[in-house]
Amino acid sequence: MSELEKLAEGLGRLLIERGEWLAAAESCTGGWLAQSVTAIAGSSTWFDRGFVTYSNAAKVDMLGVPESMLERHGAVSEAVARAMAQGVLTHSRADWSVAITGIAGPGGGSPEKPVGTVCFAWARKDGGCEAQSCLFSGDRAAVREQSVRYALNGLIDRVGAAVCSA
Repeated sequence: MSELEKLAEGLGRLLIERGEWLAAAESCTGGWLAQSVTAIAGSSTWFDRGFVTYSNAAKVDMLGVPESMLERHGAVSEAVARAMAQGVLTHSRADWSVAITGIAGPGGGSPEKPVGTVCFAWARKDGGCEAQSCLFSGDRAAVREQSVRYALNGLIDRVGAAVCSA
């Protein structure tokens, strides 16, 4: 079992304990988080669906991200990551969502948003939405893998905190 699958398995245990569901929106990771989750036997009891919204049009069509937000902030922004995470909750039965949007490279970066810039958001149906940005190093595969790891760890932290406060 890979490290990402081990993280997904731990996340699954937390969600099962709460009787809650997860859904994801992925751009630069292209479904890698969903693949890590669905590699776990029984994940259909806690993982509802994944949206691979690689293009801006997909973010708008599938998740309801406003075009004006994409124009104003760009697809790689905390604002868009938040809108993606909230759109997941609107378009699924999930209690928790995660969104990942970034620049995996090798091209596409700028001085303001260099290659390796990835924005994340985690949302809870009955709670708020948090966003963070990271700058990862390495080649395209390394940036994508680090992004999935960071997103899963962020979910574990948030769901785990909710379990402790329940």
